[in-house]
Amino acid sequence: MLSFLVKKSDPTFAGWRMVAVAFFVDFIAVGFFFYSYGVFFKAIAAEFGDSRLGVSMGTTVTMGVGAIMAPFIGRALDHYPLRKVIASGAIAMGTGFLLLGFVKTPMQFYLVLGIFIGFGAGAMGMLATSKLVSNWFVMKRGTALGIAATGISVSGVVMPAISALIVGEYGWRNGFVCYGIITLTIVVPLVLRLVISRPEDIGLLPDGAETRTALPPNKPKLHTKEFLSNPNFWYLSVSLGMLLCIQSATLIHMVPRLTDRGLDLISASFVASSTAFFGVMGKLIYGWLVDRVDVRYALWLGIACQVVGQSLMLFGDSYFTFLAGASFFGFGMGGNVPMQGAVVGAAFGQESFGKVLGAMRPAMSVIHLLGVPFAGWVFDTTGSYDPAFLTFFGLYFLAALVVYGLRVETRSKMRAPSIAEQRNE
Repeated sequence: MLSFLVKKSDPTFAGWRMVAVAFFVDFIAVGFFFYSYGVFFKAIAAEFGDSRLGVSMGTTVTMGVGAIMAPFIGRALDHYPLRKVIASGAIAMGTGFLLLGFVKTPMQFYLVLGIFIGFGAGAMGMLATSKLVSNWFVMKRGTALGIAATGISVSGVVMPAISALIVGEYGWRNGFVCYGIITLTIVVPLVLRLVISRPEDIGLLPDGAETRTALPPNKPKLHTKEFLSNPNFWYLSVSLGMLLCIQSATLIHMVPRLTDRGLDLISASFVASSTAFFGVMGKLIYGWLVDRVDVRYALWLGIACQVVGQSLMLFGDSYFTFLAGASFFGFGMGGNVPMQGAVVGAAFGQESFGKVLGAMRPAMSVIHLLGVPFAGWVFDTTGSYDPAFLTFFGLYFLAALVVYGLRVETRSKMRAPSIAEQRNE
């Protein structure tokens, strides 16, 4: 029924079309909220009591609800058409954006973030788009995930400046209303029309392969106990949880840190955009790397780049030093999304992808959710972000140690049967 969307004579194009859809959905899911939130930060704080901890808790509520819902969303992604799950997330997120334009109290603000944005971001964000791309690619999974995930970073290049202009001219409420209208009128119809859950639904195979024997054998569907007992599950959850803890705190508080130094909002948003621009390159390079080398080397490279970037941002005195540090940091954090998807796909298989990735979210979030409010609390208490970001250097060291435990086959080892092996079967 959906085969009219792609030419059966061009199976490779069909897969890359799903990558393009994932790119666009990631752009909206992340750019319209997480990359814009730091720009809206001080305006929201001024309206609701001027507490940075209070505004920081907004992202904690959003990500916390997303983490709680992730196991259920992951199971839904494995059992129901992806277009319906992603569209339901887009409807929830679009509705939440509209409601944020009319909230009157902090409690209403948190309720909208939790009920609508939290669920919406989970159902249409990285969890869903990674599942979509992983269904369509096996041998090129890391590369495809890296390209799709650049939608997150491209949104970071574009959205901070756009959000800064909107806040300056029309206020943060009208900004969220605008984002809600775009999500409901453009994203929802596009997802319902274009998303195809898996190539087999229209008579194709992953990677545009002509025969199943050209692909590595599928891993069987796993029970919860099976993947929870796999050390890779915990090594990946803990290491990425620590990295995302630092990443979210850095991104959300980046613009406030710069405006505290006397920069105007537009100049500060440019630094956030530069961070995301280098994140685009990071996603492409790390996605390519993880298909070819031990995933631990790629993760260690990312951690090293982030440490260099954080050092320049923390200890540098000039705007350009901070800009350089933000660029290093952006490049280093770019690999988180494609590497997570590639590791889960390789270690646990396509059939259990959504279930495993969904189960990882609560485990990661125990650490992840602490970063943004911790940095906000440190600032409210001490009047400076420096103690918080000094603490994060210790987390980087711990994350690098945990990464050592990962043992996952890369594409260079995960090969399809040779012609001779196929003949002997």
